[in-house]
Amino acid sequence: MEQGRARETAVPPFGSPRVPAQARVEGDPFTAVRGGEARGEHTHSEPPAPQVRRYSVRGQILEALRAALVDGELVPGEVYSAPVLGERFGVSATPVREAMQRLASEGAVEVVPNRGFRVTERGPRELAELAEVRALIEVPVMLRLARSVPAARWAELRPLAEATTQAAAVGDRAGYAESDRAFHRAVLALAGNQQLLAVAEDLHRRSQWPLTAAPVARQGELVADAAEHLALLDALIAQDLTVVQTLVREHFTGSAL
Repeated sequence: MEQGRARETAVPPFGSPRVPAQARVEGDPFTAVRGGEARGEHTHSEPPAPQVRRYSVRGQILEALRAALVDGELVPGEVYSAPVLGERFGVSATPVREAMQRLASEGAVEVVPNRGFRVTERGPRELAELAEVRALIEVPVMLRLARSVPAARWAELRPLAEATTQAAAVGDRAGYAESDRAFHRAVLALAGNQQLLAVAEDLHRRSQWPLTAAPVARQGELVADAAEHLALLDALIAQDLTVVQTLVREHFTGSAL
């Protein structure tokens, strides 16, 4: 693993649409880069993106693993070892193990002593329970915000809603999951309650992990789910509380992710 340790400082951003893609490990499904160049290709004539954010190795691996979970590339019930995943990413086992520990705290995987990490097996009932809790938290907040937030503030969130439709249109499930969380986070942030944001983010992320023995969401489901974001914004701008409540509840109970 000495070679892997030497490469840690040069690991490219994995799975983050906000960071320009630099490379991809050939044949590795977990390092697919969304929105970047094809495998390992470089376009030297293009100027570098301004203000590129530097990610830690663990942060890059964590984002890649989260994308693999959403895409169904990490299979529920399967056990994955940190050293094997580290070889796929071209890093040592340490940042992989740290990222997996973070996923364990989020309920996405569980520790299997002396073996690695098993992807959590989940059923439809758990997903329904998460949707119910999210609705109990978010619906009252959105209704309160609909009465007090001016239309101009809601209009500022339209690019975030449009980002979900763009990801859905190309079937980018991991990109959709990220943009979906960003939209909901921006809406709830208007309440000015950091504890609310933390709880809602945790519930939202847990609701996006795949179900056991279930196919990933079809593109049409993603498109319909994303369209509800724009409809919700229109209702919030119009301060139509009845439509807001209906859309939010339907969005949780029928969400593709």
